[in-house]
Amino acid sequence: MLSLFLKCTLGAAVVLLIAILSKSKAFYIAGLVPLFPTFALIAHVIVFQQQGAEALQKTALFGLWSLIPYFVYLLAVYLLATKMSVLSCLSLATVCWVIAAAGLIYGWQMFQH
Repeated sequence: MLSLFLKCTLGAAVVLLIAILSKSKAFYIAGLVPLFPTFALIAHVIVFQQQGAEALQKTALFGLWSLIPYFVYLLAVYLLATKMSVLSCLSLATVCWVIAAAGLIYGWQMFQH
């Protein structure tokens, strides 16, 4: 129960930090905060413990390729932000991310076997 409370507190602190930064002169830094590799660190420890160093290396390589869907998402947001409502913009950008991520997973599975 304490672990869950600490995770919730950490999540709330991150949201608070994003809210504070978004109101500052350096508002763009708010986009960097969620990219701190919290979940990647957890995933990497678990993969290493269960699969070893070679699997960790492949996981890191896939992580590098996974920047492509994020790039597609950000590009869509950049291109659409001034052309439609925020809800439409973010929804369409998310669809673009899903399509790019599905393509990445499909391609990875095709070339890794």
